[in-house]
Amino acid sequence: MSKNSKTGGLGRGLDALIPRGTAPTSTNKLPVNQLEGNKKQPRTVFDDAALEELSKSIAEKGVLQPLLVRPKGKKYEIVAGERRWRAAKLAGLTEVPVVIRELDDRETLEIALIENLQREDLNPLEEARAFQGLLDLGSTQDQVAKALGKGRSTITNSLRLLLLSRDAQQALEEGIISAGHARAILALPKENHDRALEQIVSNDLNVRQAEALRFDVQDEGSRETLTAKPRVHRQLELELTRLAGTKVRIVGQDKGKLELYYHNLEDLNRILEMIGYEG
Repeated sequence: MSKNSKTGGLGRGLDALIPRGTAPTSTNKLPVNQLEGNKKQPRTVFDDAALEELSKSIAEKGVLQPLLVRPKGKKYEIVAGERRWRAAKLAGLTEVPVVIRELDDRETLEIALIENLQREDLNPLEEARAFQGLLDLGSTQDQVAKALGKGRSTITNSLRLLLLSRDAQQALEEGIISAGHARAILALPKENHDRALEQIVSNDLNVRQAEALRFDVQDEGSRETLTAKPRVHRQLELELTRLAGTKVRIVGQDKGKLELYYHNLEDLNRILEMIGYEG
C-alpha cells in the first residue's frame, strides 16, 4: 500500500461516514450491552460532571447523532461516540442508534483519532498521544497539521509532552499542572523532571515562576545529583492533591508531616469540613 493510500482519508472524520443531518430512523438500533469501547481510542479520561450533563440532555432529547460501530465477534466495537454511549447508559437507555461499518484496524484508529482531535476537548496529553497515533499509522507531521488546520509547530510542541517523566505526564493528565508548566519542565534534562514537578506542585507555582525555577534546578543539578523524594511519596502527593482539591506535600521519609495548602479562609474551612473538623 502506498503512503498516499494510507493517508488519503486523513481528516475526513465521522461526518464523512455519518452526515450530521442523518436521522436516527435511517440507522440501526442496538442494545447498549451489545456495544463495547475501543481500548485504543485516545480519550482516557471521561469527566463525570460532563457525562452527567450529557446524560440529562440524552434523557430529554435522545441520542441525536448515531454512534459509528464495527462488528467485533458477537458484539460491536465503538469507533466514534463512546461519550454518548456512556451517557446513554447513565440516562437509563437500553438501546442507541448506530451506523455499522466494516472497518479494519487502521481505519478504526484513524477515525477515532481524527474525530477526537476535531472535537478539541482532549486534555493536552491525550492530544499528544492522538497525534503520535496518526504518525504511527504512517502520516507525517505536515499531513496531520494540514488535515486538522493546525500549524506544524503546534503538532511538534504537543508531541514533546510525551517526553515528560511518567509522574509529570500523570500530573498533566489529571490537571494538576498545565501544559505551560509541562513545557517549563521539558526545558530540563529528564532526570530533573520529577524534582521540578515536586517544586511546582508543593509551592503552587504559576507558569512564569516555573520557568524561572527551571534555571535554579538546572544549576543545582549541574553541581550535584538532586535528591528527589521516593516515587511512592510523589505519587501519594499527586493523588492526595487530586482528592483534596488543594496542594498537599509530604515532608520527611519514615516519619514526618503532611502539609495542606489553602488560598483563603473559605478554602481553609472547606478543607476542615472535608476532614471532619466541627469547631
